[in-house]
Amino acid sequence: MIDSVTFAKAIADDTRQKIMHSLCCEWMCVSDVVDRLNKQMADGITQPTVSHHLSILRDAGLVDTRREGKQIFYTLNQEVVALCCGQIMQLFAPEKV
Repeated sequence: MIDSVTFAKAIADDTRQKIMHSLCCEWMCVSDVVDRLNKQMADGITQPTVSHHLSILRDAGLVDTRREGKQIFYTLNQEVVALCCGQIMQLFAPEKV
């Protein structure tokens, strides 16, 4: 389980939040994520940049991976996101839980 500081650092970047949103409820490979983000963002994003952000999210446990041949597919680990949000609520707003 990740701590609230690691979680906060992982989601602190706007691009990572967009990646997380893209990966919610579906599996995507890096090139699919790049294509989706480039449709959403004015500035283009490169595959190495997306791979870097996915690595941070993976290390934090916020995305799950599966391999199909040479490609790796990613999806948002909604259970971990929900648990981390619950931990933050318990730490900072215990009367609201």
